[in-house]
Amino acid sequence: MVSQAATANAASAQNAKQTDAVLGELNTLLGQKRKVRTTSYFVRPNFQYPKPGASPTITGYTATNVVEVTLDDLTQVSKVIDTATQSGANVVQKLQYRLRNPNGVRAQALREAAEQAKVSAEAMAAGLGQKVIRVLSVEEVSPEEGFGMYKKAAPPAPTGTAPPTPLEIGTIEVGVNVIIRVEIGQ
Repeated sequence: MVSQAATANAASAQNAKQTDAVLGELNTLLGQKRKVRTTSYFVRPNFQYPKPGASPTITGYTATNVVEVTLDDLTQVSKVIDTATQSGANVVQKLQYRLRNPNGVRAQALREAAEQAKVSAEAMAAGLGQKVIRVLSVEEVSPEEGFGMYKKAAPPAPTGTAPPTPLEIGTIEVGVNVIIRVEIGQ
């Protein structure tokens, strides 16, 4: 929630009301299964910069409270966004989809990458008229996993007038890179 006012105290108070309203509605929607937490909060001055070389002046203050909602049920994502924006949230910063338990998928990706690396090493050795004698080392280099998308929300529409927020939930890719060092010979 982002709030602006003439003083830091007023911006902070307005933001507290806004945040309280949003959290109340999210708590009602999500019930006891809710996973909601504040990830950052700050109040900062807004400056106006007059002519070059002149000192800036403070024109007001902005209070920002960033709240993170974690869901296990993807069918709730649109409802959470709509509930938050209808109750006072004026920015939706980031949607991020992650695997609940990536270990099994990651282990499978590592197996497949190692197998492919070995096949590639054997093909390269054969191209040189050699063969793989033994594997000297295997090293994993993993890129970051996850699928994310961003959305900025417009000011909230009156309750019941806007259609639900449409979201296309894509696939999550888990990728790994494997470096294999082998000894080749006759």
